[in-house]
Amino acid sequence: MTELAQPAAPAASVDLSDYEIVNHHFDAAADRLGLADDLREVFRTPYREVKVQIPLRMHDGACRVFHGYRVQHNGARGPYKGGLRYHPRVDLHEVRALAALMTWKTALVGIPFGGAKGGVDCPAGDLDAGQLERITRQLVDKLDETIGPQRDIAAPDVNTDAQVMAWIMDEWGKLHGDAPAVVTGKPLSLGGSFGRETATGRGLIDVLGDAAPAIGLELEGARMVVQGFGNVGSAAARIAHGRHGCRIVGVADEHGAVHAEQGLDPDALHRHLRAGGRLAELPGVEPIDPGDLLALECEVLVPAALGGMIHAGNADRLRCRLLLEGANSPTTPKADAILHDRGVHVVPDVLANAGGVIVSYFEWVQNLQHFRWDEREVHERLARVLRRAHGEVAERAERWGTPMRQAAYGLGIERVVEVARTRGKV
Repeated sequence: MTELAQPAAPAASVDLSDYEIVNHHFDAAADRLGLADDLREVFRTPYREVKVQIPLRMHDGACRVFHGYRVQHNGARGPYKGGLRYHPRVDLHEVRALAALMTWKTALVGIPFGGAKGGVDCPAGDLDAGQLERITRQLVDKLDETIGPQRDIAAPDVNTDAQVMAWIMDEWGKLHGDAPAVVTGKPLSLGGSFGRETATGRGLIDVLGDAAPAIGLELEGARMVVQGFGNVGSAAARIAHGRHGCRIVGVADEHGAVHAEQGLDPDALHRHLRAGGRLAELPGVEPIDPGDLLALECEVLVPAALGGMIHAGNADRLRCRLLLEGANSPTTPKADAILHDRGVHVVPDVLANAGGVIVSYFEWVQNLQHFRWDEREVHERLARVLRRAHGEVAERAERWGTPMRQAAYGLGIERVVEVARTRGKV
């Protein structure tokens, strides 16, 4: 399954919930834009929220009831778009936050989607493939009329992957006829796009390539720490190492954390973990407490785990020059303020990790038009979109005299409000 592999130790002293974090950033940008209070309520709150019951018969004969969620935040700019995650932490507040974040993210990078998110509060790691398939097909049956290739398009997220997308496509097709564009992140054999699996991690490094020179950071030999070595963190580490010569000196996943001052080979680590190995078994690494990973001295820190991992209780321990947010809402507002005061350059999630939804858009377009781009073309198109978005955010941040996060939210909100007004929705 696609996993933004979270560190073994959970976050402590989280200042706000994910939903409160996103709304905090919305309000700060809305203040700057002078958005009226009545319009803020329209754009802050979701258009539709769906919660469904998903009973599952376990192998011991007991019946457990899980809950599935889909939140459609805003569709002014196009069909709703957002990932689907399977994790015990999933709840309505988290899904609301991530749906809103998708609205601003798609607008910021200029692709014609609205924002949505979904999930099931199941322990995916404890379930077998048959159980996951039954959960997925139930979810599709119960969401049915609210999703579709011109209505709401799902994609992989935490603990979901191309196989889960294939089940969704198949189940929805039974009800409405075959339509590959109903989901993105599918297997290549079912119309998936080249480059989709590594898109978020690759996009992080595309953005890093522009963000680092802006602060005078030389990437050749730069030390990088990656919190979460799942799909996103692994791809980012491998591409940063191969393209820029970054030295990966610290890594954490759900089983622990390691330090390697001389640098480790992220390709070898990726192969080792895929073969069932553990971080600490890799030669030349020093196991450390996961809570100490963020305190490792480095030039670039990539939080690619879950939300709220950098908070008021640990932000002053960070020893990086640039924070590149691979996860959604990994940094709380109090931590943001601390990092700003300390001169840490933060490239926010709404920009940094947009590679996944950009290539999802490419896949959707290819499905609708029944053709396929080669992998090189996908990579080149992704880089162009992100370089343009980074330049626009950097220009706005300089003009406003604010950190990049407020500038990024401001651009996203501004574009959604403009379209909603033009369509006569507000």
